[in-house]
Amino acid sequence: MQALEILGNNDTRSGFGAGLLEAGKQNSQVVALCADLTGSLKMDAFKKEFPERFFQMGIAEANMIGAAAGLATAGKIPFTGTFANFSTGRVYDQIRQSVAYSGKNVKICASHAGVTLGEDGATHQILEDLGMMKMLPHMVVINPCDYNQTKAATIAIANYEGPCYLRFGRPKVPIFTAPDQIFEIGKAVTIYEGADVSIFCTGHLVWKSVLAAQALAERGISAEVINIHTIKPLDEKAVLDSVRKTRCVVTAEEHMYNGGLGDSICQLLARNFPLPVEMVGVNDSFGESGTPDELMAKYKLDTVDVIAAAEKAISRK
Repeated sequence: MQALEILGNNDTRSGFGAGLLEAGKQNSQVVALCADLTGSLKMDAFKKEFPERFFQMGIAEANMIGAAAGLATAGKIPFTGTFANFSTGRVYDQIRQSVAYSGKNVKICASHAGVTLGEDGATHQILEDLGMMKMLPHMVVINPCDYNQTKAATIAIANYEGPCYLRFGRPKVPIFTAPDQIFEIGKAVTIYEGADVSIFCTGHLVWKSVLAAQALAERGISAEVINIHTIKPLDEKAVLDSVRKTRCVVTAEEHMYNGGLGDSICQLLARNFPLPVEMVGVNDSFGESGTPDELMAKYKLDTVDVIAAAEKAISRK
């Protein structure tokens, strides 16, 4: 198994900032709204380049979503920015009523998701957001894995007509996807082909799954690693094609079991091709304060946990 080339390290929120700037250059209808976290969301470059298209909304997230819906009604392509917890839990009613229900062309962009937010603790971390967003009709849900893919995803949703939820994070992680990639909404990306187990992963757990596959290969286990960057719509064909070959599954995500990628995979398999599934995720728990590495280890979201899940899934064939 060939190791992937690491092109550097950066946070996915910076990929969003770079993608937002590029989307703004490509389309004059792109506007940005931020809830007092311009620096944290890396929206500074857009603000500097297009000050007349940037709106600082203050700590008033519900108002920000309402304003974004109004801008979309007027033909603009609004990107909203704040932490994932405040992008979803604080404003769910406004998203449901003003954005999803009427299919408004609003891009809800959410940083600092999951436990890798770190020391800010459970009140600022969120592990339920993918489930909350995917349950909304008309909502596209995207969770990219590195800087380059986040940049490409940001540009892609600007060109998509309809509401989107884009999730990204705070810590610096390896950059291993192509800088010139074309992001296809709803199209999974196969990183490694394998025959013994399918590992479906998303977000920060993609790199962990890559490392797990490399370690499994040294043990004689052939793991297929598929990056499910779009949680909804799910690439059902890619999932089913893979599992018909491997006959067992691992899902890996920085999210609750309930409502996340694993939940979607299990529903698909239950309807079409039931087989053993092991889930790497958080089981009915809030996070807590700690470093990202400490929390990923405590909540069993690390490479060793993907390896253990793969071996267990294989044993259940």
